[in-house]
Amino acid sequence: MKDALLNKLNNRINEGTYRSLSIFKDYTDFYSNDYLGLSNSSTNSFVEKGATGSRLISGNCIEAQNTEKEIASFFKTESALMYNSGYDANIGFFSCIPERGDTIIYDQLIHASVRDGIRMSFANSISFKHNDVINLESKLKISRGTVYVAIEGLYSMDGDIPNIQLILNICNKYGAYLIVDEAHSAGVYGEKGMGLVSDLGLEKEVFARLITFGKAYGSHGAVFLGNQNLINYLINFSRSFIYTTALPSNTYNINLSRIKSLLITERQKKLQSIISYFRSIYNSERLISDISSPIQIIQIGKIEEVKLLTQKLNERQIAIKPIYSPTVPIGKERIRLCFHSFNKESEVNLLVDILNKFLIHN
Repeated sequence: MKDALLNKLNNRINEGTYRSLSIFKDYTDFYSNDYLGLSNSSTNSFVEKGATGSRLISGNCIEAQNTEKEIASFFKTESALMYNSGYDANIGFFSCIPERGDTIIYDQLIHASVRDGIRMSFANSISFKHNDVINLESKLKISRGTVYVAIEGLYSMDGDIPNIQLILNICNKYGAYLIVDEAHSAGVYGEKGMGLVSDLGLEKEVFARLITFGKAYGSHGAVFLGNQNLINYLINFSRSFIYTTALPSNTYNINLSRIKSLLITERQKKLQSIISYFRSIYNSERLISDISSPIQIIQIGKIEEVKLLTQKLNERQIAIKPIYSPTVPIGKERIRLCFHSFNKESEVNLLVDILNKFLIHN
């Protein structure tokens, strides 16, 4: 490998931000996106069958078409299209829907997959300050062509929720199309886990929604929701959909069973209960997340302190992952706690005890 690449790796090591893979067997889970604990739900009734090709060649199947139809109905939209992952979906959408001369305005903390899709687009692009509707409007005033605004329902590295209704109102004022990435909010929020857009009754007003199955639903894959013309366009021009082998047929069945699971409402309540318990016994100015968010962020700001706190938590069999630059800005390094319906109050007590003892002295 050439020296320039090795130097970049060594810089990560020297900065203390080097990434490596780890396994937390038998640890208390405060780090995964399995918010409702559905990843362990039984799916033994489904038989594994390979897709054999892309959806446009040999990989289409009755299970895929039925699942997309039922998902569209469930989320109260006209049509749906499954992708192999949320990353693939965002790459495929943002690289083909906005065209040359159009403008994409995106929240500065939007998912990396959205940013990568934007890089592949011929459209103009500009970010706006996180959750700042005044700044968003200032960007809308100077935008050209057809304008698309991209936000998340729940931001994965800050654990906060935007004012979707207000952002939609501003988009409507300037004739812009709103896209909401609900990767982390679907399943967690709304009746039957239908997400924040549905909770606000905005299904017909939002141009497109992304729902992923690898987080609260504990499965794999993702789906874009929108009108039939949008889905037809994606089928014809979205390269990450066209040029990849389709999901196995059983994955569609699993995903459909997860969104319709009778466990969701009960586990939503358990999840909110454990989040409320954590917030009631740990009240720190370092917490920057929404009070209802399954993602609770403790902002530290120093790499050395984040590493040390991570080590102390891991030593007590608590699985968490530190968040460093470039995932977050330099100086805003943090601990990201993910809460789940299956976490126990005793586990939270131990977590908070370690946090208090560490942060009092740092």
